[in-house]
Amino acid sequence: MNLEQIDHLALRCTSLEATKDWYIRTLGFEHVYPGHGGDIPIFIRLGTTYLTLFPQKENDPPAKNGQAWHLALRAATYADFQSAQTELEAKGVPFQFRDHEISHSIYFSDPDGFLLEITTYDLP
Repeated sequence: MNLEQIDHLALRCTSLEATKDWYIRTLGFEHVYPGHGGDIPIFIRLGTTYLTLFPQKENDPPAKNGQAWHLALRAATYADFQSAQTELEAKGVPFQFRDHEISHSIYFSDPDGFLLEITTYDLP
């Protein structure tokens, strides 16, 4: 088996449009394949990272162990990492900083409470 990278992460959303717009406005994702499959799922992309957004349905099974915990996005440089913090602050998105010794990360949530991380290994 020769695997290259994560292709996508699927998220269930209470509002597809609100979640799509938040990822585009807040993190710079772009909407790709609009209209495909009647826009379910909605595909959004940041570089080579894809998210697929599905509607949360009343009869969906409850969360189980092994469910996705968070999505980590990498900032290539420390300057990019600092810029991300500045942009999130300007957009009113609260976050928490963590020093992991080998990396620095900030953690915040999307509109559905899904945990997001921006991390860098380019430490000062």
